[in-house]
Amino acid sequence: MKNSTIIRVVLFGMIAIVGIIVLQVYLLKQTWDVQEQEFHEKVIIALQSTAKGFEKLGSPLPSYDIIKQVSSNYYVVNINDEIDVNILDYFLRKELEEVSLSEAFEYSIYDCETNEMVYGGSSSGKSQGDNSDKLLPIYSEFPYYFGVRFPNREGHIIGSMGMTVIFAAILGVTLLFFLYSIFVILRQKRLSEMQKDFINNMTHEFKTPISTIKISADVFLNNKEIQENQRLHQYAQIIKDQNQRLNNQVEKVLQLAKIEKGNFKLNLEELDLHHLLEGILKSIKLKIESDGGTMICQLNAKNSIVKADQLHITNILYNLLDNAMKYCKEKPHIKVSSENVGKGILLKIKDKGIGISKEHQGKVFNKFYRVPTGNVHNVKGFGLGLFYIKNICEEHGWKLNLESELEEGTTISILMKNKFK
Repeated sequence: MKNSTIIRVVLFGMIAIVGIIVLQVYLLKQTWDVQEQEFHEKVIIALQSTAKGFEKLGSPLPSYDIIKQVSSNYYVVNINDEIDVNILDYFLRKELEEVSLSEAFEYSIYDCETNEMVYGGSSSGKSQGDNSDKLLPIYSEFPYYFGVRFPNREGHIIGSMGMTVIFAAILGVTLLFFLYSIFVILRQKRLSEMQKDFINNMTHEFKTPISTIKISADVFLNNKEIQENQRLHQYAQIIKDQNQRLNNQVEKVLQLAKIEKGNFKLNLEELDLHHLLEGILKSIKLKIESDGGTMICQLNAKNSIVKADQLHITNILYNLLDNAMKYCKEKPHIKVSSENVGKGILLKIKDKGIGISKEHQGKVFNKFYRVPTGNVHNVKGFGLGLFYIKNICEEHGWKLNLESELEEGTTISILMKNKFK
């Protein structure tokens, strides 16, 4: 994954996280306010009904300021008469139950003679006695009043927000998982870069022994004694060919590393595609015929000049033909054709091999991807060939296409431009 992609993922992820957190906090605040207002309204209704109950018993009520909210969970009710604790207890329980408010409460009555609050009782059933720790604050503006406190008010509101709190918790866990995923992605990217650097450095070190082997093989091939000995000459040629094959693999890895880092440059020049193919097909045809296969060439393009990097177009042609030979059924049967299409050359390499099923055709150009064959791998490889071809074609601006049917064969076509702006 590219650095720019990682940065965009992290940036958009953080923006999304901040937005979700702000939205969730806002929704929680709104829900809290609604539940708080609902609790307050229920308490006011219950206390008003309690005050009216005393009024029916003959206790006069003031025309205004009947109920005052002293704090978030403490209310006082103005009654212009002495208050019987048993009657108050009955009314409070009854009226709070009427408004479906089962929250725990405590109440005290103001004694104007001693200027003190006298503990009345609580929803738990405990009444008068030594409960100085539960006495409510004095409210100096009323001569006769009682106070009611709801000690677990916040817990009641939170309990009323049950589903909202659950969804907020789930969202919190999701955000933590997302943050952990970002951490894992960044860590894996760092490890992947370390691995790539190691592979690229190690591959680069292969260049020196490969060059040494090539020089040594050339010395052997140019020696008269080796040339006269057919057996030794054959071995020397095998060494040179395999060394060149190894060099191509190393060069492929190094070029792919450059492509991924974005510092890859093509050395474009005008080349005759047919001339390149003729040189490659000569060596390939001998191997195909020795295996009992056939090679058909139909190079019909009248204008066969393309502007390309000679090293990479040669590697592409070798890779395509090598795949056509490796993935044959028993004997390779390959057809190579070219024709002019518009302002370009359409090159097709067709085989009658094992083919590729449709479910894998979209993945074969991915790096390191190989079509699954269970635990048996008759054809060895690293899954870099088609990935390399795809990237080189993209760098040239060529169109690459694959057509294949299982057990019927595969056709890979490349539309190369022969005119450039």
